[in-house]
Amino acid sequence: MKYLATTLFVLTFTSGLHAAESEEIKRLTVSAEALTEIQETPDKGIPTGLFHKAQCVVVIPGMKKAGFILSGKYGRGFAYCRNPAGGWAGPAGMRIEGGGFGLQAGGSETDVVLLVMSPKGMQGLLKSKFTLGGEASVAAGPVGRDATAQTDATMRADILSWSRSRGVFGGLSLQGGTLRADEDANKALYSSKVTTQDILTGKTKNPVPSDEFAKALGIHGGTQKAN
Repeated sequence: MKYLATTLFVLTFTSGLHAAESEEIKRLTVSAEALTEIQETPDKGIPTGLFHKAQCVVVIPGMKKAGFILSGKYGRGFAYCRNPAGGWAGPAGMRIEGGGFGLQAGGSETDVVLLVMSPKGMQGLLKSKFTLGGEASVAAGPVGRDATAQTDATMRADILSWSRSRGVFGGLSLQGGTLRADEDANKALYSSKVTTQDILTGKTKNPVPSDEFAKALGIHGGTQKAN
């Protein structure tokens, strides 16, 4: 009887882990789809030149406004940073929380994209938690893949941000919000305990056999390589 109870516990625990992993892989795929749809929209999207210069990318897909209002959690997604070979190291689970993020009224779901443009911004991302606009400056990013007109604030910002709600894509203000590691997502994807820094600096191998997000970054981020 004791053996049976132990066996049932192990099977239930293992099933729970697989379900959690499946959920994170699904979110990873949705993140890839959001980024691809944005970049494949004619005359819209993130300027190619900026994307190619980005040191890290964060995508928070399909956030529901009601969840933000009721729970204070803005959303969950994933981050990648360039590895020394020019590919992408990740995925690292991320959460954005708190602050008035300028969501458009009535928007049911919002995709958020962040480009980390400076070493300071990258160091902030490697922390367990940091404040957007505090430890790293944030500016609304320009729209248009071939856009050349950029303000001084955009050129100096550590992080550039965009959002898409109901098909409308544009720059987004994220002042006062916090960005932190999503330990639940990382635990579900990686068999051993890892840190965000280990993941985003390439010390930990990508555990997802067919990572659609990494493939999308390879196409749109300026290299065909993906870690």
